[in-house]
Amino acid sequence: MTTPDDPQLVFDKDGVRLTVEDAVATVTLTNPAKRNAQSPALWRALTEAGRSLPGSVRIVVLRGEGKSFSAGLDRQAFTPEGFDGEPSFLDMARGSDADLDAVIAEYQEAFTWWRRSDLVSIAAVQGHAIGAGFQLALACDLRVVAEDVQFAMRETSLGLVPDLTGTHPLVSLVGYARALEICATGRFVHAEEAERIGLANIAVPADELDAAVRDLSAALLAAPRDAVVETKALLQGAAGRSYEEQRVAERAAQARRLRDLAGLGD
Repeated sequence: MTTPDDPQLVFDKDGVRLTVEDAVATVTLTNPAKRNAQSPALWRALTEAGRSLPGSVRIVVLRGEGKSFSAGLDRQAFTPEGFDGEPSFLDMARGSDADLDAVIAEYQEAFTWWRRSDLVSIAAVQGHAIGAGFQLALACDLRVVAEDVQFAMRETSLGLVPDLTGTHPLVSLVGYARALEICATGRFVHAEEAERIGLANIAVPADELDAAVRDLSAALLAAPRDAVVETKALLQGAAGRSYEEQRVAERAAQARRLRDLAGLGD
C-alpha cells in the first residue's frame, strides 16, 4: 500500500507526472518555469496518463506545480520553427482540411478522458489558467480553486477559437451569454466570480488548496463506487434527455443498483 509520502510513480515525462495512491491518482504538470505552458508533447503525455490509470482508481486530481496551473499554449507553437520534432502550427495550416482536423482531434484526446463515467476528476487550480489551461481545468468534473486564480479564454485575441473541448463545459456551467462574453472579451475571471457563477465548486486560500482537494476526494470516496458511477452517468446524460426520458433512465439505473445490492446482478 502506498502512503501520501510514497505514492506509486506511473510515469514522468514531457511535463506530466502521474502518481497513484490507492484509489486516487494525481496528474501533475511539472514545468513551473514556463508556468506549465502546453505543447503537443504534453498533450500526448496527458492522453497516455488517462490510458495508464489502474482500474482501482476512482478519483483523478489534476494540478500544476508552481504559481500557475497552466498559462496556456506555449507561444513557441506560433513560431516558424515550432517545437523540435513537431510540425509548426503554421505548417499545419498549410495542410488539407482532413489532415488539420485529424491533428486537432488528436490534441483533443488529452482533454476528453477526464469525464469518463468510472472516474471523478478534480482540477486543483491556482494562479493562471489561461486558454488551453482554462480548457484543461474545464475538462475535469470539478474545480477547486485558490483565491489567486485567474481564468481567461484568450484564443480570440490571437484570432483563434477555443478548440480543446472547453466550449461545451463552459456553456453547461455558466450559460451561453456569459460563456460568449468570457470568450469574446478574453477577460479574467477571479475566484469569487468563478465560485458564484459555477466555474468553481470551492474557492479557498492558496495554502488550503491541497487540503480542500483531499477533503473533497475523501467525501467522494465515502460512497460506493457503483452508485457514484451510475449517478454520474445519469447527470451527464440529463441535458440531452427530456424530463420523461430522465425518469426512465433513473428507474433503470435504480433497478440495476437494487439488483446488485440484492446479489442478483450479472
